[in-house]
Amino acid sequence: MIGQMIMISEIIEETVKALRAGKTLLYPTDTIWGVGCDACNADAVERLYAIKERDHSKSMLVLVDRLPEFPEIPDNPEDRPTTYILPENIWRPLLGDAIADNLAAADGSLGIRVPRHAFCQEVIHRLGAPLVSTSANLSGRPSPQNYNEIEEELKRRVDYCVPPLPELLSAETRGSRIVKLLPDGTTAILRP
Repeated sequence: MIGQMIMISEIIEETVKALRAGKTLLYPTDTIWGVGCDACNADAVERLYAIKERDHSKSMLVLVDRLPEFPEIPDNPEDRPTTYILPENIWRPLLGDAIADNLAAADGSLGIRVPRHAFCQEVIHRLGAPLVSTSANLSGRPSPQNYNEIEEELKRRVDYCVPPLPELLSAETRGSRIVKLLPDGTTAILRP
């Protein structure tokens, strides 16, 4: 048990070191496997778009260590991880101006989730910045439900792959629930 804890701590350190160096990574999240980078590094974000062959009109989300309560957000009966798409006037005061400009959608909105996943939480904490998260697939291809379904081409394109150790994996095999907070204060569920 102590040996596993040391190994996981070393993996977290290696992951944070890669992020601080502007590298991209493949990593487990509280939902499906993701690819990401430091959300404050515009060059790394740009490389993610290229790695995924993704159009810039499709923004990516960020994982953060905290979010305030939003009372208008509908209940989540499955207690499923939820991504909130927030307008810029809400997310900018929360995250500040350090977030890479090429992360937000054309309308200024940004997807944000607080992961319920010890590995992600510790990486975000040690990095001291939000972590970009987008599904570990090339654009237009199906999202993998586990590490073995991730295309080898994608694994080769990223700079660092977090090992798929059982202790780091989530039991969730779906993407997050997506709720958009509209400018008028109402919400829309984009993915239940």
